[in-house]
Amino acid sequence: MTDSILSRCEAIGLRLTEQRRTIASVLETSDDHPDVEELYKRASTADPRISLATVYRTVKLFEEASILEKHDFGDGRARYETADREHHDHLIDLQSGEVIEFIDAEIESLQERIADKLGYELKGHRLELYGVPKKKD
Repeated sequence: MTDSILSRCEAIGLRLTEQRRTIASVLETSDDHPDVEELYKRASTADPRISLATVYRTVKLFEEASILEKHDFGDGRARYETADREHHDHLIDLQSGEVIEFIDAEIESLQERIADKLGYELKGHRLELYGVPKKKD
């Protein structure tokens, strides 16, 4: 991540209440892709005055300001991560719901070649793989 959520908020002039600061801090220390309910649990532990509605409003505000990126991994829950992270792809474990981030140069190169072959300059992409763990022999 290049800048903190707080510094990005300040740079665009978003008003930062103490509760928004707490939510931003929880997001920055998350190494997963939490949904709003999970963010609420974590933020309310830090500040019991935070309501679920405040978390929903703050997440929406951060998303509209392109500070957070929303993901739908097919489990009916919107999940979030900071939007300025370096590019990566996701593998979603359909049994546990775990989201595994990965970077693969071969996949990146293949996508560039496909776009070029079809007459396009690739400007971005999102790759999500869904799977279950292989049975161990």
